[in-house]
Amino acid sequence: MRPLRNPVIQSALAWLLSCWLRFCYATIRWEHRNQALAEGVWKQGGGVLVVFWHSRTSLGPYSWPLDRAQPIKGVISRSVDGEFVAKAVSRLGIPAVRGSTANRDKGEVDKGGTQALRDGLRQLKTAALCITPDGPRGPVRSMAEGLPLMAKLSKVPVLFIGLSCNPAIRLNSWDRSLLPMPFGKGAVIWDLDTFPEGGDLSDVADRWREKTTALEAEADALTGLERI
Repeated sequence: MRPLRNPVIQSALAWLLSCWLRFCYATIRWEHRNQALAEGVWKQGGGVLVVFWHSRTSLGPYSWPLDRAQPIKGVISRSVDGEFVAKAVSRLGIPAVRGSTANRDKGEVDKGGTQALRDGLRQLKTAALCITPDGPRGPVRSMAEGLPLMAKLSKVPVLFIGLSCNPAIRLNSWDRSLLPMPFGKGAVIWDLDTFPEGGDLSDVADRWREKTTALEAEADALTGLERI
């Protein structure tokens, strides 16, 4: 039996991970770019979509200061690994909206995506919702139409974040997720956009995919992390 399927082991490891991340956040030397955009969103309050690639999930909580930003939840899959991640980030102040959207190109069935969309839109009426568009299984740095659709329906701004740290451990996962190490260098870069009036979902998804990747690449350049 996989260790993460044992609730006791899963909870203990989630606690350890959250403690490790807090330690890393406190000891990494962070560089911030375009923070004024984020500060404006936090000051205004209300609904906002928060976006970065799945491989940077471990760095995501650092980019959202709970003491001055609006409350936030993260969309996390209903898988065993998703349950582990949900427990870890909840200890960092970010509750989960559970579910993942089907990939129509692969003919997959909905795995809680409909309910996640409803819950997400409800969250966006007053607060923030974090989405990793290429999760939970990839392809890496891909973006389907789910994010643009949610932006279109909710009419809220979209805050894109590029995240990086170096040194870091790359996990043996489908997206080679980062696990930060302490006393290194970190980078957070923000950008802001909205769904254009009359925009095409596919075109917007392509443009936002390029934007998210470019921000991540810029963050990696600042920290010296090798791109994969």
